[in-house]
Order: sequence, then structure tokens, then C-alpha cells
Amino acid sequence: MQEAIFFLTKCLYLMMPVYFANMAPVLVKKHFKFLDIPVDMGKKFKGKPILGSHKTVRGFVFGVFAGIAVAYIQNILYVYDVFRSISFVDYSNWLLLGFLLGFGALFGDSVKSFFKRRADVKPGDRFIPWDQIDYSIGSLVFVSFIFVPSWQAVLTVISINIIIHMIANHAAYYLGITKVKW
Repeated sequence: MQEAIFFLTKCLYLMMPVYFANMAPVLVKKHFKFLDIPVDMGKKFKGKPILGSHKTVRGFVFGVFAGIAVAYIQNILYVYDVFRSISFVDYSNWLLLGFLLGFGALFGDSVKSFFKRRADVKPGDRFIPWDQIDYSIGSLVFVSFIFVPSWQAVLTVISINIIIHMIANHAAYYLGITKVKW
């Protein structure tokens, strides 16, 4: 049981930059209006928005920045045995690690948005299970350029992130940060 909890802790710690990268666009959506530019520049594919107006330069900038900032903090903490013991990776390359995890999370979310638009699912509407795992898959794919997690870590991350995603979204809804619970 202790080994399972320790492994889960390592998975959660690896994903910390991802969680903050995924939250950042929501937290800054009412600020920095000059960056409220759709990533797809309003372009359409087969008559439908490529991603939609909800995927913005602002979200990507602050999401990636959040991922990098958290990886930097993890790098500082890496000198302590307790943090080193729960780390899958050496955080000395924190800038690249934070970028890959943060960008990967947002890229995964954007890929999901592309398919939501193709399926005529409106922004904010449910798209189960992709709403819960898009950022996990994206971040794991991108981080695999420098660290390939085990299949056990991949399954654990995706499984636990489904739960974390639902809890975080409900909390954001009840705190008035978002308009929907999912």
C-alpha cells in the first residue's frame, strides 16, 4: 500500500506544472485583454472554427509560463531529499521540462477543441472523456521528448487526472470562476 501511495505521489508531483498550466488560462481570462487573440486567428476549417475563440494567445502564454514557473520551483526544491525522492526526473532542465509539460497540456486541450468543433460541440459543453484527459495526454506526449514515463505512470496520471479535473472544475464553478461544472 505504501508503494502505491508513493508512486501516486510521484505521478502527482510530475504533473504539478501541468495542473498550473491548465488552470492559468481560466485565472487570467479577465485580464491582459491585449492578448485575447484566438490562436486560430478566427480561421475556419470546412466552415467551422478550427479551435474557436476560447483558445487564446493569452491562455497559451500564461499557461506555458505557469508550467515553467512550477518546474522552476521544483528545481529549487530538488536539492532536498524528500523532493528528490518523489521526482521521476532531474529538474536541472526545468525550463525545457516546464515548457514541454505546460505547452503539452494546452496543446492537448486545443486538439480536443478541434474535434469538439468538428462534432458540433459548443465551447463549454461536455465532451466526455476528452475534457478530463486531453491535457494529460498532451503533456505526456510532449514530455516524452526528454522523459518517457512508464505505462504504469501514464495510466495512473490519466486515471487520477480524471478525478482531479472533476474536483477542480466543480470548485471553480462554486467559486464563481467558471460558468459550468465540467
